[in-house]
Amino acid sequence: MTTTVDQPVDVLLSDGTTVQLRPIRPDDAPEIVAMHSRFSERTRYLRYFSPYPRIPERDLQRFVNVDHRDREAFVVLAGGRIVAVGRYERLGPQAPEAEVAFVVEDAYQGRGIGSVLLEHLAAAASRYGIVHFVAEVLPANGAMLRVFADFGYQVQRQYADGVVHLTFPIAPTEATLEVQRGREHRTEARSIARLLAPRGIAVYGASATGQGVGAAVLGHLRDGGYTGAIVPVHPSATTVAGLPAYPSAADAGHEIDLAVVAVSPEAAPTVVADAAAAGVHGLVVISAGFAEAGAEGAAAQRALVRAAHAAGMRVVGPNCLGVANTDEKVRLNATLAPALPAPGRVGLFSQSGVFGVALLAEAHRRGLGLSSFVSAGNRADVSGNDLLQYWQDDPGTDVILLYLETFGNPRKFARLARRIGRDKPVVALASLARPVGLGDGPALDEAAVSALFAQSGVIRVDTVAELLDVGVLLAHQPLPAGPRVAVVGNSSALTGLAATACAAQGLVLADGYPRDVGPHAGAAEFTTALAESAADEGVDALVAVFAPPLPGQLTAEEADFTAALPAALAAGKPTVATFLAGRVPAGVPAYPSVEEAVRALGRVTSYAGWLRRDPGTPPELSRVDPDAGQAALRADPSDPAGLLAAYGIDLVGSAPAMTADEAVAAAGRLGWPVALKAAAPGLRHRLDLGAVRLDLADEAALRRAYAEMAPVFGPEVLVQPMVPPGVACVVELMEDPAFGPVVGFGLGGVATELLGDRAWRAVPLTDRDAAELVDEPRAAPLLRGHRGAAPVDRAALADLLLRVGRLADEQPRVRSLTLNPVLARPDGISVLHATVRVGTAGARPDTGPRRL
Repeated sequence: MTTTVDQPVDVLLSDGTTVQLRPIRPDDAPEIVAMHSRFSERTRYLRYFSPYPRIPERDLQRFVNVDHRDREAFVVLAGGRIVAVGRYERLGPQAPEAEVAFVVEDAYQGRGIGSVLLEHLAAAASRYGIVHFVAEVLPANGAMLRVFADFGYQVQRQYADGVVHLTFPIAPTEATLEVQRGREHRTEARSIARLLAPRGIAVYGASATGQGVGAAVLGHLRDGGYTGAIVPVHPSATTVAGLPAYPSAADAGHEIDLAVVAVSPEAAPTVVADAAAAGVHGLVVISAGFAEAGAEGAAAQRALVRAAHAAGMRVVGPNCLGVANTDEKVRLNATLAPALPAPGRVGLFSQSGVFGVALLAEAHRRGLGLSSFVSAGNRADVSGNDLLQYWQDDPGTDVILLYLETFGNPRKFARLARRIGRDKPVVALASLARPVGLGDGPALDEAAVSALFAQSGVIRVDTVAELLDVGVLLAHQPLPAGPRVAVVGNSSALTGLAATACAAQGLVLADGYPRDVGPHAGAAEFTTALAESAADEGVDALVAVFAPPLPGQLTAEEADFTAALPAALAAGKPTVATFLAGRVPAGVPAYPSVEEAVRALGRVTSYAGWLRRDPGTPPELSRVDPDAGQAALRADPSDPAGLLAAYGIDLVGSAPAMTADEAVAAAGRLGWPVALKAAAPGLRHRLDLGAVRLDLADEAALRRAYAEMAPVFGPEVLVQPMVPPGVACVVELMEDPAFGPVVGFGLGGVATELLGDRAWRAVPLTDRDAAELVDEPRAAPLLRGHRGAAPVDRAALADLLLRVGRLADEQPRVRSLTLNPVLARPDGISVLHATVRVGTAGARPDTGPRRL
């Protein structure tokens, strides 16, 4: 989805502030004149190649009146004032080139506005057949030349008549996307950094009596030792909570970056205006009564965000718990929690305020140290994706924990997680609730969603307890080098239970384990056993289980089994422990049950395996023509065969028939022998019901088959030439509400359909994704040769999946697609039938130019 004539968007600049970008309007003329009057002489000269002291009326009317097709212009507004304008103009009717130009007010230059304008202008021009931009720039305008040069475009330069002439294609490429996403990362990270390390904080809504939410947050800020200035804003009181109070934040005379808001929705607009006047960069809105309260609250929430963005501010919340940063240089506790966990290296994001309280309390109980914490509440603006961008580069954060109720931008989440997960583990407790506005189509089941998370490198967990179980392990222990586990304990029951749990989690019990030292063994023997296991080259991780001895069985020193753990840790292999007595030393993840310990280890081991695997690349595909695919979709009716052909997918021809005579005529055209199939989509592959008849070699056989089928399945049939037999497979494409377009693969047949034996991957697919899709279904051994059968061409199946994934990525009007059956043979594949559902283009919020 890109900017359209009636859809303004908010965008982030390179310093993390927000501005609005929208198409120009005729009534912008006075603002354009006002902006022009604020330009320096140098800015006017570099843009217009002359002093151009004022805009003539004729030029002004041409500037503000555009057709939004051959001539387009976007303006950028900060604080409600136009500060930049960019435009393109097609060079002649239907010409594929357009001239592009933009100008930015002096005070806003060097903040990335030019690159944002270029992204949106290129996206708008591409919709109307423009493929190249041209620009003329004075050699002295180094900043403008860098905008074009740094974008990743293949720019051709020519110098003539004292001007640099630039020409470049505007279609997105891997290079331009990399540049765009790099800028997105930096701007979003900077916008969050200013919220979590503010120079000063204004608190709105703290009562002088000390009662209420605002007063609670103010007290936590003060008592937590925040290192910056704290400014209570109160209409009448001179002191609040022992701190000087002011009627306006600007009156305090401090540099204030963050405002904590605990006022009613009705009072929020006044607060936003006051914070903007004080130069605040972000709002943390603790107050409730917004979107969660109904339509009126939702309208108030939208107004709040619009006003904040117009003033350059980001918004955390509303209806949130707050934000925290344990860095000794900041010591920020702008939350409703009276105490924070100890400082550590784990970043924690919670969409829910209630869950946030529980998460902080449980993290504190377990000794899980946090670097920073953000509760997003209604997530009107700042989301988990923003925090991922920030934590990726935060030197104080090594592990990321997320509690997500919904996905606002699931494609972006998957993209970020794939990138960030290579450096820092991302653990997510994610609800499968359908995000609002993503339709009522079918959603994937639990197993499929878990697979999609795993594809992105995300460690998905099911409960708050498990989120912290995994977090503690990642925070204190190295990653396992493989799946081989040594189980060591003093109870055969516990070691046996651990061994069973390992198998359930996909872990491999190392040779010679479990090892039971016996109920009479003391700490010294346990230490020796653990040390030997840790040194075993066939072991990648350890599970230590301990049951307390009977009273009087061992001396106190002999019964101190926790003293044995440092010997295991010295080898640098991850160790989890279940000790039913005694206190486990710091740094060792301890769990109340064997199952919890092994489950956490299994999650982390799977992640470590994902890290070791080559992620693959999206390969180049021959015979792909997106324009031809769009033409097939525009046809009336749409042309599924043409769509597939545009992506190099050959569909075996077929012909419909309503009578036996028509069927015979079709067979004559297609060539004997033929197959006769009931035309209804659900019956075309149901050989078991008699809805498919094969190897009809002549007219008599065909008429006989038609006479038998028509009374049962109806007169409409399909005639198709016979192809060599193979293993029946199914390829699916669907728009999932949580992940966007996903591609599924499985083997055909009633049994596999009933069992839901499908593997799924999110688009775009890499060569690795496609290969794993082919091998993942439980029935996949049938493809590799089963009971003496010849293996099929799995590379051809992977190629088909890559083509379907490419189609899904480039044709958002295709809402679902099913290829069933696809016959796989040793010498290739045949696609016999395709069902395509076309609709309006699905929302693709992670595509197109940058926007919030």
